[in-house]
Amino acid sequence: MPGDETRPGATPLPDEAQERVPFETPDIYGAYPRLSDDQTARLAQHGRRHAVDAGDVLIREGDRCETFYVVLSGSVAIVEGYGTSDEHLLRVHGPGRFIGELGLLNGQVAFYTAVIRDPGEILALSMDQLRDLVTRDSVLGDVVLRACLGRRALLVRQGAGFRIIGSRYSPDTRRLREFAARNRLPHRWIDLETDEEAEALLRRFGVGPEQTPLVIWRDTTLLRNPSNAELARFIGLSPLPSSDGRGDLLIVGSGPAGLAAAVNAASEGLGTTVVEVMATGGQAGTSSRIDNCFGFPSGISGAELTERAVLQAEKFGARISVPAEAARLEPRGDHYAVGFADGSEITARAVVLATGARYRRLHVPGIEPLEGASVHYSATVYEAQQCRTDPVAVVGGGNSAGQAVLFLAGYAPQVYLLVRGPSLEAHMSRYLIDQVERHPRVRVLLRTEVTEVLGDRTLEAVAVVDHRTGEHRHLAVRALFVFTGADPHTEWLSGALALDARGYVLTGAEAQASSLPELWQSQGRDCLTLETSLPGVFAAGDVRSGSVKRVASAVGEGAMSIHFVHRYLGRTAAPGGTDSSPDTRPKESAWLA
Repeated sequence: MPGDETRPGATPLPDEAQERVPFETPDIYGAYPRLSDDQTARLAQHGRRHAVDAGDVLIREGDRCETFYVVLSGSVAIVEGYGTSDEHLLRVHGPGRFIGELGLLNGQVAFYTAVIRDPGEILALSMDQLRDLVTRDSVLGDVVLRACLGRRALLVRQGAGFRIIGSRYSPDTRRLREFAARNRLPHRWIDLETDEEAEALLRRFGVGPEQTPLVIWRDTTLLRNPSNAELARFIGLSPLPSSDGRGDLLIVGSGPAGLAAAVNAASEGLGTTVVEVMATGGQAGTSSRIDNCFGFPSGISGAELTERAVLQAEKFGARISVPAEAARLEPRGDHYAVGFADGSEITARAVVLATGARYRRLHVPGIEPLEGASVHYSATVYEAQQCRTDPVAVVGGGNSAGQAVLFLAGYAPQVYLLVRGPSLEAHMSRYLIDQVERHPRVRVLLRTEVTEVLGDRTLEAVAVVDHRTGEHRHLAVRALFVFTGADPHTEWLSGALALDARGYVLTGAEAQASSLPELWQSQGRDCLTLETSLPGVFAAGDVRSGSVKRVASAVGEGAMSIHFVHRYLGRTAAPGGTDSSPDTRPKESAWLA
């Protein structure tokens, strides 16, 4: 949590301020830093000071966040459901604290209302003014960034934000929950099957159970079974740019490779757009903990790594659009056009494919009706919270399975790791093997395979076979987590460029060998290392044939792909990361730069 980090520029609250704001929320997690007098003074040189009275609303839940507020005197209450029967206080901030969370930085709507509790004075700055200031004061920028990340994590854990009402057995309910969870949107799920609140809400809005799932916010907004795109627009996630725009670079996929490519491309002045079908972070974004990622000796969750990378890419001006499902790729003159499932299109001078891979589904009798309810292909806090009292099973022998086992063992009383092979050494890192084998709640079953999933509407047990003894038995578990490898997300590229036998994208010499000789002769060069069989289209990360399926490797390939993009575009990145091309575009920051 952010509370483990040093907070530059934060100063303790003076005793007299403690007396003025007796109900101020303590900064237990490091998410509520107090600005120093010098930082406040620098902000005051550019902002507007004005007096406020009790009851004045600074930020209203559901409105887009556009102003950065600092409390100079008095106090501000952060409230959910303000003005409704469900209103409740989340926290109180006194002098020296600022108001805002992650939505402030990326242009989302507010998931809370900020209302004056005790009269006093506040300082207001536009986001443009804040960006300009923190460009020159990296310490202040770091304070704001870490606080906003921590506050979003707390909102998610508290179940603030909108509500999803629907049955755990409904595919659309599962779809909305997954989209909200993967995009780290504060929300709360109300189960139509077990939650008494669900019936009362349906009566209040005059809808029947057959019309669920619903998305409800503040008792004033009701979305009936919205698509992922409709929910994204409602929350303020960036839509696709207009079809008449032509950028330098389009990055398809926003896992570690795509985000690393975006950071490097945008920081070097390339007009960069990133598109993602589900949520930023890819498979890495669903990981509960990544311990072998360079630069994070104490580990980092996939969600936090993703949030930091997204803000860094947006900081340099990259535009990230979610959800956007790529459906076709074709040359268009000296550009490439990527068409999307909704009929829209984006053209760019170069393309980086970073679509990663998707976990393979487990195909055994009885599993399909339970997928999303009791059978999961990721292990995040949302799934883990349903496993506090019952045993669970994890299928798989790689790092993803090992990380999931250790994470779930912090919630469930017993975790079975079912491995088809004879050992863990073949596909799991040594550090994970040691932790898995030592954990008192984990039981590893080697040469064991699931043959059937048992249960009507919820999982009751899994049938397994021990291939050493031939013994068949049932394990009484209430949730099954599957990590059995992945397949590349390249169906939409079939026929457009060269793929290997498993569907991964060929690059470099292999891509050139699969192309007509005249293609590269016309280019007057050989295919670049990460270039595909289409000149100017590159592949990085898990989607690339022969890549190392690790987060650090994907980040490296994403960064390296931009070097080759520059070479393709005829540009040379000058030392220090600047682009020496005369037509380099000025950086347009979505946040800090």
